[in-house]
Amino acid sequence: MAAADEFMKYRSPLVSRYASKEMAYNFSDRKKFTTWRKLWIYLAKAEKALGLPITDAQILEMESHAENIDFVMAAEEERKLRHDVMAHVHTFAHYCPTAAPIIHLGATSCYVGDNTDLIMLRDGFDILLPKLARVIDRLANFAEKYADLPTLGFTHYQPAQLTTVGKRACLWLQDLAMDIRNLQRARDDLRLRGVKGTTGTQASFLQLFQGDHDKVEELDRMVTEMSGFKKAYLVTGQTYSRKVDVDCLSSLASLGATVHKICTDIRLLANLKEIEEPFEKEQIGSSAMPYKRNPMRAERCCSLARHLVALIADPLQTASVQWLERTLDDSANRRISLPESFLTADIILSTLQNITEGLVVYPKVIERHIRHELPFMATENIIMAMVKAGGNRQDCHEKIRVLSQEAAAVVKQEGGDNDLLARVQADPYFAPILGHLDAVLDPKTFIGRAPQQVARFLSEEVRPLLEPYKAKMDVKIELEL
Repeated sequence: MAAADEFMKYRSPLVSRYASKEMAYNFSDRKKFTTWRKLWIYLAKAEKALGLPITDAQILEMESHAENIDFVMAAEEERKLRHDVMAHVHTFAHYCPTAAPIIHLGATSCYVGDNTDLIMLRDGFDILLPKLARVIDRLANFAEKYADLPTLGFTHYQPAQLTTVGKRACLWLQDLAMDIRNLQRARDDLRLRGVKGTTGTQASFLQLFQGDHDKVEELDRMVTEMSGFKKAYLVTGQTYSRKVDVDCLSSLASLGATVHKICTDIRLLANLKEIEEPFEKEQIGSSAMPYKRNPMRAERCCSLARHLVALIADPLQTASVQWLERTLDDSANRRISLPESFLTADIILSTLQNITEGLVVYPKVIERHIRHELPFMATENIIMAMVKAGGNRQDCHEKIRVLSQEAAAVVKQEGGDNDLLARVQADPYFAPILGHLDAVLDPKTFIGRAPQQVARFLSEEVRPLLEPYKAKMDVKIELEL
């Protein structure tokens, strides 16, 4: 019956359909409330070490109940008390009667609430960073493989000078490289709120330690170290500054913009049938049109990326409306915006890794598109070749102009193929260069230094970024939906 009841209420698709188990757990109630208990244990251990009358038996009792949380009791306590932290203090104390008098000693709710949020943010980044590194690795391999495959460039989504498939992938990689640096910096900048008291002054702890400032500072340092942080914020109000949330979610929103651009490009190229995302053997593209191969993974990334970009508005507004030492109108918003940002980024990266591991390139289609447009792009090269053969630049320019407009009329008005090359070959004026025309029209002469740029960019800027994640590179992604 309980399983059936699950389908009688709204479930976030971020968790029910898409998110990885590790990210879903990172923002779960179990992770949250076991972390609260660990923080209470860290506090008690540090207070005992600094001379407060706390016994080993009390700490052992707390440690023995760190994981077995009575969620039913906690929920009932919260209904009575209307206070989530005190509900869990009472629940923990019920199972730790000896330690009950010293649980949460000197602390305020934000000691467990804010410090746990910072731990979750840090751990969330630790989940995302290897995933982003794997996307970069797969895309770098793709760029290297197709570094010298000519393809039409597009500006204004109109055919432009040639580039290469690999060079275009490097444009995507450049943005992703910025993102991995931004995420790593945001992660490394995180500090623990630490042990600060109700308004950040540490007054309650100064009283506990009878005015000993050194012991209060050491308490803060010890709890920070036990929590896995190198530093705590030196000044806070009741909460850590909500600008920290802005900083973290800005890096994720920026990643969302990158992924949206990449996956939009893939969707456009899929329409041209030049590149396709992986397509499973039994996958259905359309319920009505069985021939369709829709880029549904890239579309999913774009859809979720918009959500990720939009979420940055929440911490920006929250930070701007916090009054003085704090107001509680941050709480409900942060319960949604912080987990959803990390869950969404997690889903996007898993999906994008799946895409980049299986991108399919169709060189013959790309070549056909080049052949269709290249004669127009090659007109300047044809003029230069004629001048080298003794022709007059202005005369040649006029000849090419007339022939180009005739060929364009065939393409646009008659729906025919671009026959400019045939017109050039048929005109006696161009007889001096006919033997060199194939070389003049070789697509690889139009790609400039694209292959060299790819090689240098990958070796100097991309591969070094991946060194810290080498041990986690072999994980493959299988999408369930």
